[in-house]
Amino acid sequence: MRAVIQRVTEARVTVGGAVIGEIGMGAMILVCAMQGDDDARAEALAAKIAKLRIFRDEDDRMNRSLLDCGGAALVISQFTLAADTSRGNRPGFSSAAAPADGERLYEHFTRALAAQGVPVATGRFGADMAVSLVNDGPTTIWMEA
Repeated sequence: MRAVIQRVTEARVTVGGAVIGEIGMGAMILVCAMQGDDDARAEALAAKIAKLRIFRDEDDRMNRSLLDCGGAALVISQFTLAADTSRGNRPGFSSAAAPADGERLYEHFTRALAAQGVPVATGRFGADMAVSLVNDGPTTIWMEA
């Protein structure tokens, strides 16, 4: 699985003009299931993100995790993280998991992150979403598990 994690002071996602997910301080996580991914990879990525030390401590160093600082996560499915741009100008997405597998793994990831103790808000798998956020830092981390 692939993820882009952005440290935020706030983030929200809307579908059709209605807010369906919103957080204050924490992380906005774009996540993509790849072909061959399984529940164990989703769980490993969730555990790593929950403990990822990207939040400031009292000395202004990135030394605290979502768990340490009580932050929340807004998790958005993002199949375009599977983009292959190695040939031509149009990205290919054939390495992304099939939609049914992608949705199942996205939901498993969100449950695994919540099981780590992180409050989780979500987008809607496969929907046309509008995501807004205030990136804190800016701090943006790309991960793969």
